[in-house]
Amino acid sequence: MNITLVKGDITAQPVDAVVNAANSSLMGGGGVDGAIHRRGGPDILRACRELRAGHYGGGLPTGQAVATTAGLLPARWVIHTVGPVHSAAEDRSHLLASCYRESLRVADELEAATVAFPAISTGIYGWPMDDAARIAVAAVRAAETSVTEVRFVLFDSAAYEVFEARLG
Repeated sequence: MNITLVKGDITAQPVDAVVNAANSSLMGGGGVDGAIHRRGGPDILRACRELRAGHYGGGLPTGQAVATTAGLLPARWVIHTVGPVHSAAEDRSHLLASCYRESLRVADELEAATVAFPAISTGIYGWPMDDAARIAVAAVRAAETSVTEVRFVLFDSAAYEVFEARLG
C-alpha cells in the first residue's frame, strides 16, 4: 500500500472513498463532517437518514464505519466513522485505531482502491495531533487490506508536518 500526504481539502479528493470523521448521529455537524455534507449535497444526508431508520437507529458506535454515496463529491463513496473524544483519564487509542481499521474493512467490501482519511478526532474531539498521527499511521500500516493508496488529507501545514514526521 502506498501512503501519501496531501495538504488541502478532503472534499476535493478524486478517490474511490473519502472517510468522514462523523458524529454518531450521521446527520452532519462541524469540521470535516459538515464540509462533506455541505459539498456532497443532499444525497449523503438522505443515505444517512436511511441508515438511521434501519440498523443504526441508535447511531453509529464509536470506532465503527459504514458507507454511503458520495453525492456530489469527486469520490464514489463516503465512509463514515465515529472517532473517540480524547480523554486524559482513559486510554481510548484502541477506538481511534479501530476507526482506521474499520474504514479500510468497509473500503475492501466496496472494492475501493484509493481512500482519503482526515486526521480523525483531532478537531472538536480534542485528540492531540502527534498522538493521533502515531495511531493513524500505525493502524493503516498494520491493516490487512486490498486498498492500494491511503491518502491522509491534512487541513493545514502544522498537521501535515506532524503526519510527515510520523511517516518518516
